[in-house]
Amino acid sequence: MKTIRELELGGTTIRLVEMKEGFGGVVISKMGQVTRYQGDDLEKLWGQLKTEAGKSDEAYFGFDGAMNRFSHLFPDGFGSTAFATHERKYKVDASENLRANLPLEVAIDASGVGEVALKAFRETNLLAPIEQARVQELLRGKFADEFVQAAAAFTLGNVSEGIAGMKLASAESDIAHWTVFTYLPFLWRPEEHMFLKPAVTKDFAARVGHSFAYEYSAALDVGVYESLLSLTAETKLEISKLEPADNIDIQSFIWIVGKYDAADEADVIRERKGS
Repeated sequence: MKTIRELELGGTTIRLVEMKEGFGGVVISKMGQVTRYQGDDLEKLWGQLKTEAGKSDEAYFGFDGAMNRFSHLFPDGFGSTAFATHERKYKVDASENLRANLPLEVAIDASGVGEVALKAFRETNLLAPIEQARVQELLRGKFADEFVQAAAAFTLGNVSEGIAGMKLASAESDIAHWTVFTYLPFLWRPEEHMFLKPAVTKDFAARVGHSFAYEYSAALDVGVYESLLSLTAETKLEISKLEPADNIDIQSFIWIVGKYDAADEADVIRERKGS
């Protein structure tokens, strides 16, 4: 057997090998336990190995555990008043306002639109206060239009070009962060793009066994964003019976599962009882 690919994920080693017929996969746990797999599709098998490695994380409870936690707080699901109040409505409002006031087809080569984009950033609490302050500095500065145009290019599918453009435009503002770079694309096209809040998303990925938990990097690399979209697509598929409408629901689901604390839970339950 010839080793084709090998990777260590959180102490677990996965190895892809070429066999006489097809391919083989090996998962070696932290404790040295070996599990073997076999398949004909190289990339599908590699994905399976990464998923199995993710399940060995101590935080893992799978999508069933994630749905149980979500349903405990929001038994009426994504369509409930409580969910709309706490998670969905203000994001939908921000998305609709951005698309109405700065349509994507206008933003791609617009000028003088820094204040309009800044208003969109201010309509949610998705960014930390320090990030908001630095976004304001950027969008009231000389590179505002360049940043907005690059964000529009990202949204239209030119992710690499968009990242490069946003990096260049924000070089003097110290906000080259995933939160800032994914914000406008998420609001422009929430059916396609995803907002990345790193810590909670990594935690969620570890809980459901997705390789994003290990593939994430603060470096603004296209591969990281592709891994995020993979996590998003898998989550949408695995929780399909809850009928998420778009990635606003998926992002909210990730946040609820990974970040809601006792105070958040008490607030939601109190509101449900009062409704």
